[in-house]
Amino acid sequence: MRLRNIPGADEVVANSSYCINNPAQFKGLYKSEVFKNNNPIHIEIGMGKGQFITTLAKQNPDINYIGIERYTSVLLRAIQKVEEEEIPNLRFICFDAAEILDIFSCYEVDKIYLNFSDPWPKDRHSKRRLTSSNFLNRYNTILSKEGNIEFKTDNRGLFDFSVDEIDNHPLWKLDAITYDLHNDATMNEGNVMTEYEEKFSSQGNPIFKLIASR
Repeated sequence: MRLRNIPGADEVVANSSYCINNPAQFKGLYKSEVFKNNNPIHIEIGMGKGQFITTLAKQNPDINYIGIERYTSVLLRAIQKVEEEEIPNLRFICFDAAEILDIFSCYEVDKIYLNFSDPWPKDRHSKRRLTSSNFLNRYNTILSKEGNIEFKTDNRGLFDFSVDEIDNHPLWKLDAITYDLHNDATMNEGNVMTEYEEKFSSQGNPIFKLIASR
């Protein structure tokens, strides 16, 4: 699906105090130069309109959050929601996650959230899926040794693919898995819903979730 271009979105993103421009220059320096503290860094890749990561940032002021979204037309919505607020532990980056090694150094990130990622349904596009072995290799570089990945989706095909990729990867293992998150008391405890999650679950669709680590 082609996203509609929103006039002025690029300018808003470039000028927002919440957005990190030229993120490569802060590689290895986010704690000291951007957040001015030594708190853990949690990132969401494909943050959409930002409801999930913004809620987490408000709930956990002792954690630094960075939301990554490729499209300015989508990121614009997140900026509009928070621009008048004071959330010092939240930042956004407009960036293609395929190049994530260019903006984070080894072990710099403590947790990665992947929520309702593009399923890229055609087999020839499988390497673009954010839970493919290609991306798992990238996460292995930037994620701290005790860090993990949390992945949610309503797409069963993508979820099964993700489980297989993790099971067959020499460096990764599944720590927890559910095929019906909202009816799983343990996995659903403290769950923060995204905009997509609210929509899909209201339609009666089960939400799948896994947690993976090395």
